[in-house]
Amino acid sequence: GDYIARTGDLGEVGETAISEAEQRVRGQVEKLLSIDGDRSVDSFHRELGHIMWEYCGMERTEEGLRKALELIPALREEFWTRVKVTGKGEELNQQLEKAGRVADFLELGELMVIDALHRAESCGGHFRAESQDEDGEAKRDDDNFAYAAAWEWGGTGDQPILHKEALEFEYVKPSQRSYK
Repeated sequence: GDYIARTGDLGEVGETAISEAEQRVRGQVEKLLSIDGDRSVDSFHRELGHIMWEYCGMERTEEGLRKALELIPALREEFWTRVKVTGKGEELNQQLEKAGRVADFLELGELMVIDALHRAESCGGHFRAESQDEDGEAKRDDDNFAYAAAWEWGGTGDQPILHKEALEFEYVKPSQRSYK
């Protein structure tokens, strides 16, 4: 909110854009309620959490990240064919709300894995087992990764687009962190 407040005029939002957004949301709600599958929203949430923990946790490997990129799209496809959302769309429905969040988490989880796979270094919360020194300390790669990454969603099933903003260090230079 603060960013938007400081940005100033973001332009007019036309009636067409509003109508299209409303139609997309209504379509998603109708789809979630009509699937009537045999798996709970919570079961999908737990399975995604397990995938993220196992393959994109604090320590990750290229092999594990690639495995997650197989598992998450398959889980998303299963979600959209087997999820069971009880209740109706015209009333307060916590299961419907949760299903919408889990649908978003599937997209976000996949993006997190893509980002972690792309960032082939160890730095901060990104610890790649392939990128460590002989003492097991995180090995940075500032020549290739001294930028902030912003990913643009390309649509379900499409690759996201990477935007980079170079980091400039005037006073303090990046250095390898030691936990010894």
